[in-house]
Amino acid sequence: MKNRLALIDMGTNTFHLLITEVGEDGKLHDFVRTKVPVRLGQGGISNGAITPEASERALKTLRDFRKQIDAHGVETVRAMATSMVRNASNGDDFVKDIYKQTDIQVEVINGAREAELIYYGVRSAGVLDEKTALIMDIGGGSVEFILCNAQEIFWKQSFEVGAQRLMDQFFTEDPIALESITAEKAYLEEKLQPLTAAIAKYKPTILVGSSGTFDTICDINALGKGDTSRQQAQPAASYLAVADYYAVHQELLSKNHDERLAMPGMLEMRVDMIVLASIVVDFVLQKYNLQEIRVSAYALKEGVLQQALASM
Repeated sequence: MKNRLALIDMGTNTFHLLITEVGEDGKLHDFVRTKVPVRLGQGGISNGAITPEASERALKTLRDFRKQIDAHGVETVRAMATSMVRNASNGDDFVKDIYKQTDIQVEVINGAREAELIYYGVRSAGVLDEKTALIMDIGGGSVEFILCNAQEIFWKQSFEVGAQRLMDQFFTEDPIALESITAEKAYLEEKLQPLTAAIAKYKPTILVGSSGTFDTICDINALGKGDTSRQQAQPAASYLAVADYYAVHQELLSKNHDERLAMPGMLEMRVDMIVLASIVVDFVLQKYNLQEIRVSAYALKEGVLQQALASM
C-alpha cells in the first residue's frame, strides 16, 4: 500500500505545498514541491487581522492546492497555520472559510510547536551534529530559535518579530536608512532577551539558518560566483561562509527595490523583506559571536513529514 501525503505550510508570507509518497521501500518520492507568495500578513499584520484581499489570495491558493492534492490521489492532508493566523482576531473565521471552500482542515499551531517541527525538519536535512547549534527560522510573522544538537532540543522559543512585522515598523526608506538599521537592532536587543539568556547557558557555536531568507542568500552568493549548481537542484544542506553572507548583506542594505530585484538569485516575493531579515541574521551573528553558518532547505513541512512517518 502506497502512502501519499500532502503537507501545507501556511506562512505569513509564503504558502508551501509538498506532495510526497512513501514507497514500499520506505523511501520518499516527491511529486509536488511548490511555494506561492500569498502575503497573508500584508496590510493586516500590524492591526492583528487578515485583510479581505489577503484572505482571498490565500483561499485562491488553497483551492489550487486542493486540485493538485486530488489529482495526485492523496490520502493524508496536513495543513499548518502559524504566526499570522494564530494572532489574527479573525483567524478562526478564516480557518472555517478554508474548510468550507476546500475541505482542508487547518491546524493552527502555537510558537513552541512551530519551533519543535522546524527542529525535526532541519534535523532531517543532515545539518546538525554533536555540536550545539542555534537554529533560526525567519518567517513573515515570527522568528523561531532552537538551541539543539542532532540528538535533542535544549531550548526553543518563538518570537513575534518576523520580517513583515519588522518591515512595517522599520522600512521607511529604500535603500534602508542607517537609523532604521540601528533602531531594528535595538528592538531585537530588547525583544530577544530570553534568547540571550539561553545562549549564555548553552553556548552554541553554529548558526543554522532554516530555508526562506537563507536559501535566497545562498542562491545570490552562488550565482554571484558563477555557480549555477543550486539552480538545477537545491541541496538539503548547505554551508555559507560568514564572509560570503556579509558580502550579500552589504549589497542588500545598499540597493533599492529594483536593484535588489536585479540581483541574480533574488525572488520577487522576498525582495523587500529580505533586507529586514538579513539585519536579524547580522544581529544574531554579532551578538552571540557565532563563527559558522549552515543552511537547511528543510523546515516546518519537512518536520511535519518526519512526525507523520514516525507514526506510520
